[in-house]
Amino acid sequence: MSTPPPTGPLVTRDSLTAQLRELGVRPGGILLAHSSLSALGWVNGGPVTVVRALLDALGPHGTLVAPTQTGDLSDPALWRAPPVPEPWWETVRATMPAYDPLTTPSRGVGVIPETVRTWPGALRWGTAHALEAVGGAHPQSSFAAVGPRAAVIVAGHAPDCRLGERSPPATLERLAARVLLLGAGYDACTGFHLAEYRVPAPRVEVGRPGPDGWETVTEVSISSEGFEELGHDFERDRPVVRGTVGAAVARLFPPADAVAYAETWPAVHRPREEEFPHPAL
Repeated sequence: MSTPPPTGPLVTRDSLTAQLRELGVRPGGILLAHSSLSALGWVNGGPVTVVRALLDALGPHGTLVAPTQTGDLSDPALWRAPPVPEPWWETVRATMPAYDPLTTPSRGVGVIPETVRTWPGALRWGTAHALEAVGGAHPQSSFAAVGPRAAVIVAGHAPDCRLGERSPPATLERLAARVLLLGAGYDACTGFHLAEYRVPAPRVEVGRPGPDGWETVTEVSISSEGFEELGHDFERDRPVVRGTVGAAVARLFPPADAVAYAETWPAVHRPREEEFPHPAL
């Protein structure tokens, strides 16, 4: 049985760089990239090519940021995709490795962020700063960055603040960064979560592995439910640069615009799903 030829377009480092610059990615800027490799077409060199092109477009003075989240470091009682048997729960909690910024891989965010995480010179909170006591990092919602502003962006991510005021999305807002949705939908937009911290929101107890064993912390309840609809309205009402990169739809916008819009969007008060998805192994 013959293997069908790959579908295009053929995407190279140079073609990606040119299209990113045409979209509006500028040298010296700060870019938070949410991405899908499969949406781009046939990329010669895979995720390494994409990261090189992003860094090329940003130039030596620009900084690339990617989400390196680890939602699997969570309570197995809440896993749904797939669930694990209830008799396993206590053993899973007792033996789950604690978050380690150097070795814990990202999960559920795609191969491009994982490539950024392992890139030479990349910083993830904990790699640039000593971890003390409870870790000095959020073990489920970390970010990695490459470039001269990397340390500023990843520093100070509080262990009890997934995506709020003491997290990289808030820092990126203050630094006038840009968000790039590269084949990714608005459900990936972490800036919308920052808005959830700025409107009345319930707080929930969350279980997770800590440096001294299983721990429970209280955090703001967040969810991506409704973000695609929110993004549709945001794009309709606010200036969002939209274009094509490879085969993917790409969008570029300031996080401050997205956060401000989401703060006033009525559906941000929707019911929240207080579960962590657990991607299939």
